[in-house]
Amino acid sequence: MSDCLFCGIIKGEMKGNFVYQDPSVVAFRDIRPQAPVHILIVPRKHLATLLDLGEEDNDLVGHIFQVAVSLAKNEGISQNGFRVVANCGSQAGQTVYHIHFHLLGGRSFTWPPG
Repeated sequence: MSDCLFCGIIKGEMKGNFVYQDPSVVAFRDIRPQAPVHILIVPRKHLATLLDLGEEDNDLVGHIFQVAVSLAKNEGISQNGFRVVANCGSQAGQTVYHIHFHLLGGRSFTWPPG
């Protein structure tokens, strides 16, 4: 997807403040953080929404959550709690159509969310 913002960041065509990279995923700081720690965890594989995930992506999704846990520990937010959020579709707040997971922490959150 040549016009995908996250594909451009993954390929190094656009700037990203990376905190983690491996062959399957990248993680970088959100440019409009909603918490003291706000990191986006993005698969290198382009999938527009969660609805595009297939059974072949089960290992990828598990890996994403393992990366989230590791980053939460590295960022010092694992003790007090953190949130992992994935938005699917415009009504849920998805603005970039490449699946991504928000790792949020460093402050208290309310429920239900916005």
